[in-house]
Amino acid sequence: MSSLLINQPEYSWLKELGLKEDNEGVYNGTWGGKGEVVTSYCPGNNAPIARVKQATLDEYNETVNKAKEAWKIWADIPAPKRGEIVRQIGDALRKKIKLLGHLESLEMGKILVEGVGEVQEYVDICDYAVGLSRIIGGPILPSERPGHALIEQWNPVGLVGIITAFNFPVAVYGWNNALALICGNVCLWKGAPTTSLTSVAVTKIVAQVFEDNKLPGAICSLTCGGADIGNAIAKDERVDLVSFTGSTNVGKQVALKVQERFGRKLLELGGNNAIIVFEDADLSLVTPSVLFAAVGTAGQRCTTARRLFLHESIHDEIVEKLSKAYAQVRIGDPCAPDTLCGPLHTKQAVEMYLSAVEQAKCEGGTVVCGGKVIDRPGNFVEPTIMTGLAHDAAIVHKETFAPILYVIKFKTEEEAFAWNNEVKQGLSSSIFTKDLGRIFRWLGPKGSDCGLVNVNIPTSGAEIGGAFGGEKHTGGGRESGSDSWKHYMRRSTCTINYSKDLPLAQGIKFQ
Repeated sequence: MSSLLINQPEYSWLKELGLKEDNEGVYNGTWGGKGEVVTSYCPGNNAPIARVKQATLDEYNETVNKAKEAWKIWADIPAPKRGEIVRQIGDALRKKIKLLGHLESLEMGKILVEGVGEVQEYVDICDYAVGLSRIIGGPILPSERPGHALIEQWNPVGLVGIITAFNFPVAVYGWNNALALICGNVCLWKGAPTTSLTSVAVTKIVAQVFEDNKLPGAICSLTCGGADIGNAIAKDERVDLVSFTGSTNVGKQVALKVQERFGRKLLELGGNNAIIVFEDADLSLVTPSVLFAAVGTAGQRCTTARRLFLHESIHDEIVEKLSKAYAQVRIGDPCAPDTLCGPLHTKQAVEMYLSAVEQAKCEGGTVVCGGKVIDRPGNFVEPTIMTGLAHDAAIVHKETFAPILYVIKFKTEEEAFAWNNEVKQGLSSSIFTKDLGRIFRWLGPKGSDCGLVNVNIPTSGAEIGGAFGGEKHTGGGRESGSDSWKHYMRRSTCTINYSKDLPLAQGIKFQ
């Protein structure tokens, strides 16, 4: 029997998602893939799952051309009708939600409830987009000129290139895909190479909806690949908007390439998120909140809590409670229903974890719990708490994609707020307090400088109804709810003269 997991009886469910030993990683109405063959591995045991044939640059170019042709059909369909297609996508995902969630656990490494929850995000944003498809639009503005109408018209940008990261291989695509579609755009997806099976499985579900509706499959295209395909998307003037989710370093390269051609970009990059706990906090909320924010997804969320600022009067008490909670975290097979912390995604991530722990020790940090690799198959590490570091220590200001929490004492509100804001990233932030004045100072102009500003809840776990994204080196982009649909459209201010006269604006006479 093949060593691939897909051929073992306990993994036969993978075939219900249309997966096989060798999968084609290009879809533009038809399936293909003539590029490098990439093997996908399970981070829980580093066993090979199945293989994916990635796109060549020729196939990428062919796919872009087909997507642009498909746009001519899709853009003519009324927005509410486009919403109906998105509704069907959501329903199709619902039918496979447990299977897709299980695939995420197997391929990405997040625990099963988080995997299913992530697919639920795609379902939820489809529901959101269906309603949005009937209300998007611009205002009719009062014109100063008699017999004139002033209108804001919103139209689709065209082709949206969506580059997603390994840690949310379904939801981030879903946020972009559902909104881009109801706005009248077509999509080209390049997922992370290490989660290519998830990209293929999701695309098969979406493609079936378009096939059933006799619409071009290239409306939602897929080109699996590495940096070559990502670079092509960034530099391609045919791609009207590039939505990139990933590291700040790679995001900067993408941004420069897109900006060089005056293209549009939507960036969702790193986060070095802090939780601040004041002396008046409800401490019963703090421990479970910090545990979920710091240990959830094994510290591999962009919204993971990496810094914990504790008022000096409660520092020791909370550290003790957290240490006891960390000791009870069930680490193991992410597909097992009782696991709370799965593996890191790759062996390289384990090396980064070890390096960060050592650097923190060198900078004066003390390991309260964790700090070691777990001796078992897979990429498992111990969730780690470190104290004794300065708020501005180099390692504290570095985003390490692993379950390491740096705990730092503070004395005053002013310094806590300043320390929250002093890192280069500006994604998510939380305070725990009962002080109403402090809450509104935190939300105000001198409070948190992040895109997600929370009170008495963790840094992670954003809802789809609000715009998701951050400031500074996080990139400034916004996805999901609120008015983030505007990213996917171009705006025209339209003036219509329906009179027989020609009055000029500002009362100018030109005779």
